[in-house]
Amino acid sequence: MRKDVLISGKPNVLAVDDKAPNLVALEAVLHDECNFIRAQSGEEALAILKHRRDIDVILMDVHMPGMDGYETAGKIKKMPRFRDIPIIFITAVYTEDPYVKKGYEAGGIDYFGKPFDPEILRMKIAIYASFRRRASHLEERERHVVESQELLRVGRKMSSMLESLPVGVLISDIEGRICQTTQEVSRILRAAEATENDVYGGILGWWDAGGQMIKESGSLARALQLGESSHSERLEIRCFDGVTRIILVSTSPLRGVDGGIVGAVILIQDLSESSQIKKDLEERVNRLMGVGVELEQSAAQ
Repeated sequence: MRKDVLISGKPNVLAVDDKAPNLVALEAVLHDECNFIRAQSGEEALAILKHRRDIDVILMDVHMPGMDGYETAGKIKKMPRFRDIPIIFITAVYTEDPYVKKGYEAGGIDYFGKPFDPEILRMKIAIYASFRRRASHLEERERHVVESQELLRVGRKMSSMLESLPVGVLISDIEGRICQTTQEVSRILRAAEATENDVYGGILGWWDAGGQMIKESGSLARALQLGESSHSERLEIRCFDGVTRIILVSTSPLRGVDGGIVGAVILIQDLSESSQIKKDLEERVNRLMGVGVELEQSAAQ
């Protein structure tokens, strides 16, 4: 995810309160500064968080029927994606010190008693959201680094295992860019040693002339976007030497340590070459048989 997408725009604020008028009042105060999401119970808040990863700050009422604000905050802090999310308690009832302390113990980062100063609330939400977004950006970058390292490790391992076979191996990242190939790929596609890896995507029909991946079709797009594997797909391609050849392509998604798709592994085999080998072998057998017949005839004479 790009940095400008992650930390630009209004922050997403989830407000949790069982009383609709309180939510209306909060939205009136904050609607210019944030994207306001409502929840009228702790259970509804948890359900929203299970399906949304983009919440930056939570405003939590304390006194709610069933699951109160403290219990809701405790459950949120147990969710791996929201352990560090800023929770601000807002209440007109529990403003004494024991309750404030309980709010911090439940994972709250701030505590507002009613009536509160709207300007101070807006300023604090902006600050907490900024910290949350920057932390999320750093986590995303770290995750990409780990995925890239895992991708290269798996690629090197697979390449070494398949290097001795007459099969070319290509490894792509999640964007469909070819980041690693075996020497057999260059031989099959008749590429020079200095050929850039990304050029292979165009030769194999995965990238258009403008350098954009063809998303509507192609085994690589299906592997990266849908997690689908494609086996024994026949392609007629024009290789780097200008000769048209038929190759057999198998593409499978490559998954990281968390099970998510981080790239794809592609195997290619030159069917034209296989056909030629078979034809040469048949010719050799025929010649041997011919020599055998000649020897029999000579012996008979």
